[in-house]
Amino acid sequence: MAASQLSATTMPTTAPPPSARRDDLRGSLGSGLGRGGKKPALLFRARNARPLRTGRPLTVTSVSSEPKQRLEDSPLDEEPSSPSPLKPDAASIASSIKYHAEFTAPFSPDKFEFLKAFFATAQSVRDALIINWNATYDYCEKLNVKQAYYLSMEFLQGRALLNAIGNLELTGAYAEALSKLGHDLENVAVQEADAALGNGGLGRLASCFLDSLATLNYPAWGYGLRYRYGLFKQQITKDGQEEVAESWLEMGNPWEVMRNDVSYPVKFYGKVVLGSDGKRCWIGGEDIRAVAFDVPIPGYKTKTTINLRLWSTKVPSEEFDLSAFNAGEHTKANEALLNAEKICHILYPGDESIEGKILRLKQQYTLCSASLQDIIARFEKRSGTYVKWEEFPEKVAVQMNDTHPTLCIPELMRILMDIKGLSWKEAWNITRRTVAYTNHTVLPEALEKWSLELMQKLLPRHVEIIEMIDEELVGTIIAECGTKDPVLLEKKLKEMRILENVDLPPAFAEFIKPEEDPVASFEKEPETSKELNINCEDEPDNIQAQENNEELPEPEPEPPKMVRMANLCVVCSHAVNGVAEIHSEIVKKEVFQEFFTLWPEKFQNKTNGVTPRRWIRFCNPTLSKIITKWIGTEDWILRTDKLAELHKFADNEDLQTQWRAAKRSNKMKVVRFLKEKTGYAVSPDAMFDIQVKRIHEYKRQLLNIFGIVYRYKKMKAMNPAERIAKFVPRVCIFGGKAFATYVQAKRIVKFITDVAATINHDPEIGDLLKVVFVPDYNVSVAELLIPASELSQHISTAGMEASGTSNMKFAMNGCVLIGTLDGANVEIRQEVGEDNFFLFGARAHEIAGLRKERAEGKFVPDPRFEEVKAFIRSGIFGPYNYDEMIGSLEGNEGFGQADYFLVGKDFPSYIECQEEVDAAYRDQKRWMRMSILNTAGSYKFSSDRTIHEYAGDIWNITPVELP
Repeated sequence: MAASQLSATTMPTTAPPPSARRDDLRGSLGSGLGRGGKKPALLFRARNARPLRTGRPLTVTSVSSEPKQRLEDSPLDEEPSSPSPLKPDAASIASSIKYHAEFTAPFSPDKFEFLKAFFATAQSVRDALIINWNATYDYCEKLNVKQAYYLSMEFLQGRALLNAIGNLELTGAYAEALSKLGHDLENVAVQEADAALGNGGLGRLASCFLDSLATLNYPAWGYGLRYRYGLFKQQITKDGQEEVAESWLEMGNPWEVMRNDVSYPVKFYGKVVLGSDGKRCWIGGEDIRAVAFDVPIPGYKTKTTINLRLWSTKVPSEEFDLSAFNAGEHTKANEALLNAEKICHILYPGDESIEGKILRLKQQYTLCSASLQDIIARFEKRSGTYVKWEEFPEKVAVQMNDTHPTLCIPELMRILMDIKGLSWKEAWNITRRTVAYTNHTVLPEALEKWSLELMQKLLPRHVEIIEMIDEELVGTIIAECGTKDPVLLEKKLKEMRILENVDLPPAFAEFIKPEEDPVASFEKEPETSKELNINCEDEPDNIQAQENNEELPEPEPEPPKMVRMANLCVVCSHAVNGVAEIHSEIVKKEVFQEFFTLWPEKFQNKTNGVTPRRWIRFCNPTLSKIITKWIGTEDWILRTDKLAELHKFADNEDLQTQWRAAKRSNKMKVVRFLKEKTGYAVSPDAMFDIQVKRIHEYKRQLLNIFGIVYRYKKMKAMNPAERIAKFVPRVCIFGGKAFATYVQAKRIVKFITDVAATINHDPEIGDLLKVVFVPDYNVSVAELLIPASELSQHISTAGMEASGTSNMKFAMNGCVLIGTLDGANVEIRQEVGEDNFFLFGARAHEIAGLRKERAEGKFVPDPRFEEVKAFIRSGIFGPYNYDEMIGSLEGNEGFGQADYFLVGKDFPSYIECQEEVDAAYRDQKRWMRMSILNTAGSYKFSSDRTIHEYAGDIWNITPVELP
């Protein structure tokens, strides 16, 4: 991330000699930009580009204090040498960049400053990607192989430039080319905005999977939405977190290709009618179009380049009401366009209002409908004149990344039945063999439910199909369970049905007798007066009560009728997987226990992974070189099992010295970054202790900051000598976004920043303790922080984190973890060794009992925990009232109380474990050994391994390597 400050000076204004103005740059790469590709396409092209000129000097703010450099005159006057067909040389790359700077970069022609240099460089790289992209597409189409389609509401890609040229093995050539043009690659790369297409681990996992799919040559595409404003850009003010719209598309995205010829209709509302041919037909309503934007995803050291197709929404120009506009009704005139465009405005719009709920459901359906129409169109094209629909699951695998794409199930059924003319049985068989579901959560609120009434209005045909699937399920449950035990049957139906709080289908109503409401039964009029018993001694209590003028009990309101999306996924998928061993066991034994009993063969585990290309090779080049040197090969980048060879060198003093130097070099970058972003100066000699993830109560940033407050309180009670003897210097770094409407999470952010403001300005503490909240945490910030980390906190309440992937990235970069036995922590600890992982806290199987103990009033808080709460309430961290935040940790029952996430229970174990961390860090030889062994043990957590498992066990696809 570090970059030197550069000032732009004027480039030469005289034209270069003819030798520098060549159309043919002597480099070509096979079949290229056109389908059918008879004509070879050049990897890079120059079209007599004019020399680059810069105007007034431009200073770019930097995190570095290195001396300023100046743009140099481009030395491209010499005859370019002939590049290799696969690896162009720096001169041809420089010519390509100059061409794009003049003809395609969206900037004025008279300057060549950093941002313009980035766009021109990116478009130059995209030329190379498109050639391999087209070749990959053509070859897979020609072979007509089975392909996997990964549907996800999030793809958290991060910056693409360094990753793309790294995968193409052109980093050195591009660095040299930009140097010839007077720029530094690192300075140019940091101009790129992170693509705001995701928020947390869900989107980052999806992006890692795409990288691995391309690298391993699997035929696959990703499908998502093209969010104009992302989730939000986080700003930290005196009031805590504030949200503003992301601006990542403000200047355009040089990586994407708009496909004007690839668009599909998407319908909302309307009604379902029976056509003359007997088919159900969905008509009327609101119609929009989804337009494709494609982003190439290159593999590492392979030609394979797969596609991420993102959908944007619009309506035809005819929908603009010109009459209304000319009549002065400007908002009304543009209403149809605004309604369409807002579907792709932001990721996860607030859903507190009915409008927000409708918008979210529209987003999910748009993703599913457009993607499935596209997948089916490609299947039909490959099938030729005669389409065998029964072969669809043999050519198509659809993976639903969490419950957001669940509507692809009824949508696929609708298209097959209503449009393609298949029967229910045929469509049902195809759908069940095509779709698979990855569960990412055990939190009840995250297992999506949608109002049946809302869905009936928005997607009436899909509700009909869901009702039919629910009826099939009810029949299956009754057939399996029998009717001898109606209580057991009712329990199973209540847990397993897709439709919640909905009466049984008429065909099965006789099996479960509804309980009568005594108030409702009293209110019914008797058929004849003979049915009344006028003997007062036998009068029901409620009649007697009415005569005595007593109030009758209010009938309970009917519970809302809901559609349970996770249940729909499990019922209709041929495979259901969790994302870590402990998570998959919870899925089988708790979340979907009844389904597992019915269909045990569906359930699998696929422990998550991260791509070693982005998450160590490219973001930590210094450490990567050390690993390559000691292992003796770069093969570990593709075969991470080779990282295990570091075990035998863990005690080697030379390796430990080099390892420590690499870590310090990365820490220095973070020191400069933090100073620039937050104004806080921190010491590189302190331990870098990092917790970066979405702000949520179950992730327990509150436990971390309470531990810091406890540490600070103890320091304040000591003299300077005692502090130095007792505590290791620490820089405690937080990062992550709180959802805009999640009030408690935003309180936690505010509290962290208040603690930071107090501690960081306390002269008695100095560099012994610093607290920093990094604003607007994203992939690029992670790529800077993770290589510099020494301790990383993964401290969620046991049993609540599905997997986590940041824990894998930290371990891969030689960071030691402190955490609970939750998610992938369990497997990481097994692989790196118990002695190299700081473990604390309650175990997953204990959680329910501990909550029960709390509800019964038996929990006794640790005095140290009570000390911290009192210290906070004293006002030491400012005037803000934190009673509601602290109140969530108090009491024995009630919503938002009773310490549901067990912060108080785990607090003593946590602070004692932190004392062990201090002791270990003082012994730097031991710490370096632990660090090396974490990297050595991280080999299992490559997304390459995960993708091989998905491909073999769920999708049944095989690699296709381009000739």
